[in-house]
Amino acid sequence: MPTPQAIRPPTAFASAAVDWESTLAFRRHLWSHGLGVAEAMDTAQRGMGLDWAGAAELIRRSAAEAKAVGGRIACGVGTDQLPGGPAPTLAEVTAAYEEQLALAEEHGVQPILMASRALVRAARGPEDYLATYAHLLRQASEPVILHWLGPMFDPALEGYWGSTDLDEATDTFLKVIAEHPDKVDGIKISLLDAAREIDVRRRLPGGVRCYTGDDFNYPELIAGDERGFSHALLGIFDPLGPLAAHAVRVLDTGDVAGFRALLDPTVELSRHLFQRPTRFYKTGVVFLAWLAGHQDHFTMVGGLQSARSLPHLATAYELADGLGLFPDPDLAAHRMRALLAVHGGAR
Repeated sequence: MPTPQAIRPPTAFASAAVDWESTLAFRRHLWSHGLGVAEAMDTAQRGMGLDWAGAAELIRRSAAEAKAVGGRIACGVGTDQLPGGPAPTLAEVTAAYEEQLALAEEHGVQPILMASRALVRAARGPEDYLATYAHLLRQASEPVILHWLGPMFDPALEGYWGSTDLDEATDTFLKVIAEHPDKVDGIKISLLDAAREIDVRRRLPGGVRCYTGDDFNYPELIAGDERGFSHALLGIFDPLGPLAAHAVRVLDTGDVAGFRALLDPTVELSRHLFQRPTRFYKTGVVFLAWLAGHQDHFTMVGGLQSARSLPHLATAYELADGLGLFPDPDLAAHRMRALLAVHGGAR
């Protein structure tokens, strides 16, 4: 029998048991409505729920499913296989990125170069970000999407691009793009700051897209203005699904007012799901997927189903129900009552 010192409790993310059928079925649901899937880049998947081995398997399976049904897919490329502890070297960060980039390209998915916690720890200033991204972009066989994820989504990313001054950080990543415009499809901005996103959008080189990750201000950013618009690469489009797809089709006809009439009422739900601590937004997203019948349980890897309070989830249910998001409202109500009953709050 091992001594107490030798006993190690399992980590929250070790050997996560994934419901692959429900996971892939939900991707097929999104593709069926004409939406694309941004895979293995969510804050609840990378560094908060799945280790790199699990994320790699997710990429492989989703890529195969996308090919089978003709769905569009992009996948996150990061450095989360690096161990914790002392800060890694820049060479180690680059090698980790290269490993994941190779996997994405092997399976024919568009890479999204995610912001790296390890790079924050390794970099001494903007020049290290410029050198690291330049190396990766030279290696990429096709244009990639860059991702600037703010600290509201992940506090460990404070000071990304080498500065806590957002103007200086913006100048650095725009320099990355300006030096490699042929290798950058676009930049996803997740700062929850509409004015800054619009400013960045107007400063991008021609042909480089701006993808909004602003789950607070997305209708106005997608609708755009006379000087451009942002493409949608949003977590909130997961629970909105069919409604969001319909709204975008309306916008494609030039009916901006009709688009806003459909999407503006969803902002209250989105702001609720993404309230601080924002990194736990996926709890509400998975909760709504369960209520909508996309899975038969409300369980998340790492136990993240407990990351939001019962009142928070109850409000999410009420807002989603008011938007008509549940294909079977009776099922959603039954499951909501069951959850309340477990916690002694059923009415």
